[in-house]
Amino acid sequence: MTPLQLRGTTFPNRVWMSPMAQYAAGTDGMPTDWHVVHYGARAVGGAGLIVVESTAVGPSHRTTAADLGIWTEEQALAHRRLTSFIADQGSVPGIQLLAAGRKGSHQRPWVGEGQNSPVSVADGGWELIAPSPIPFGDLTPPREAGLADLDEVVAAFAHAARMSDLAGYEVVEIHASHGYLLHQFLSPLANRRTDEHGGSLQNRMRFPLRVARAVREAFPAHKPVFVRITATDWVEGGITLEEAATFAKELAAVGVDLLDVTSGVLVRDLQARPPARNGVNVGFASALREASGLAVAPVGQIVDLQLAHDVIDAGTADAVLVGRPLLRDPYLALRNRPSDPAAWPAQYHRAL
Repeated sequence: MTPLQLRGTTFPNRVWMSPMAQYAAGTDGMPTDWHVVHYGARAVGGAGLIVVESTAVGPSHRTTAADLGIWTEEQALAHRRLTSFIADQGSVPGIQLLAAGRKGSHQRPWVGEGQNSPVSVADGGWELIAPSPIPFGDLTPPREAGLADLDEVVAAFAHAARMSDLAGYEVVEIHASHGYLLHQFLSPLANRRTDEHGGSLQNRMRFPLRVARAVREAFPAHKPVFVRITATDWVEGGITLEEAATFAKELAAVGVDLLDVTSGVLVRDLQARPPARNGVNVGFASALREASGLAVAPVGQIVDLQLAHDVIDAGTADAVLVGRPLLRDPYLALRNRPSDPAAWPAQYHRAL
């Protein structure tokens, strides 16, 4: 529960909320009352950083028509409902920026087959781009992104970073994992290009690093930039830890402040999912910190506060990002302080 400082931002503790999509926005990408209550409850519950879910950098970069967006000033101003409440509770508001690539234009998880249910352009979906025209499972086949498409994505990320600052976010995180567009460029399993953006690792990193550089330049220098990075694809022929370490070093040179370390989910294959093991990405986080010198926070199967404490206490990571346990219990971060009035809101003191 000790503070951590990155650039000009001080995080009150090291138990952080991982971005988890809610699919609760309107078709205009605006946050709704659901988002205010959902994220507000976790801020009241003591998480030191609230990372708002994957938020699209443009309408054609969404996963579903119910994704949050931050590509307009109107959206950014609407996000202030979230950032102001989160900050008022003593937590730090952060946001994850996303371009979906070939994993876009599908149904919400509870409609049809969810992520495996494509939505065609005729039915309100949109054209998909990817490094190569390889579909994700049953989703709409993407077209190969041209250089003009890459320019548009870089500009969209930079603009979204500026809008995030306008919205009041203290942290932006670039989503470069879980099979979305930047991860697709990094992995040879999704990137079969023969131009300067394919083939060697140096070429495959070129576009994601360009995005990271643009975001770092667009976001205020006193505010930290994170990258969610994949340590391995868990599939033969995919990203290896050694490649991830090289990418991490390059991100450090760009000025990224922290790596949110995860793995897998590039291809629709149950064998490509991380093993069901507590703290599955903790070792990867430690290795990437040693390779890059960057602060790290593992995510994935951080199942309880004891594991979070053990990871931090061992010096393995600088923070932990907690996902599903915070969906089940908004007050998870306060559970080890059950009768401490200084930790709980004054409105709840009668229960202590």
